[in-house]
Amino acid sequence: MTGAVLTALPGDAPRSAPLGRLLGAELRWVLRRPRTLVMLAIFALVPVLIAIGVTVADRNTGGDDGLISAVAGNGLVLPVVAMTLTLALLLPLAVAMAAADAIAGEAAQGTLRGLLIAPVGRLRLVTMKAFGVLVVATLATLALAVVGVVAGLVVVGGADGQLVTLSGTTVGIGEALARVALVVVWTVVQLAAVGAVALAISSYTEHPLVVMASVLGGLIVFGVLSAIPALDWLQPYLLTSGWRAGADALRDPLPFGDLVRSSLRALCYIAIGAGLTVHRMLRRDA
Repeated sequence: MTGAVLTALPGDAPRSAPLGRLLGAELRWVLRRPRTLVMLAIFALVPVLIAIGVTVADRNTGGDDGLISAVAGNGLVLPVVAMTLTLALLLPLAVAMAAADAIAGEAAQGTLRGLLIAPVGRLRLVTMKAFGVLVVATLATLALAVVGVVAGLVVVGGADGQLVTLSGTTVGIGEALARVALVVVWTVVQLAAVGAVALAISSYTEHPLVVMASVLGGLIVFGVLSAIPALDWLQPYLLTSGWRAGADALRDPLPFGDLVRSSLRALCYIAIGAGLTVHRMLRRDA
């Protein structure tokens, strides 16, 4: 009968879809969003614009400026610079947008109810949404890194394919790419922390703009707090206080202290955000 509610027969248990199938569906949903594709295109354009700006400025100033002198003629520095600069605002904004769409956006459109009453399981649902946010963070970072390497070598140029570190030493292209990969992994971990907090906020509201405003407002507050000398004791607890550690990949020998500390701090934020999200979704009414 049309419109009738289907009920399971005695002894029949609703089957949950395989986790791989759920993650694949979430991946397709994320990549089909036009704003995701536009955002990735913008991130791919950032290193190109930096490379062109550095090249033009170097010709006009002779490379006297500190940032320009570090990048000019040293193209393998470009991807690290691009990731470091965008981590201050653009990358967290992209992750916050993805987290806002993941739960709050679904709630606003009325599609979250169907997911909550489906035989998926709340923990699997959280895993799906977290996976989608992590995919956006990874793709955005890879766009910066891959295009940054290509634009750095083609537009800026390099010392015979080598990297001149900020310490004045030279490393081969293999080690240089390994350092870029290290910054990529480190950046994704930092963005995962932002995404975990944003996903927790998203689970408590039905308005995506609230999620984005909360994340960006939090980053601004963290920046202000880190700039006040009297509040130096707060530095170990602020997620953004270690976001300059990515530039350490350009030093020789490579210092791991700040990279490790900032990564451990990010893992703490991930645990807190994931815990809040799971707690909320397990108690959320359909």
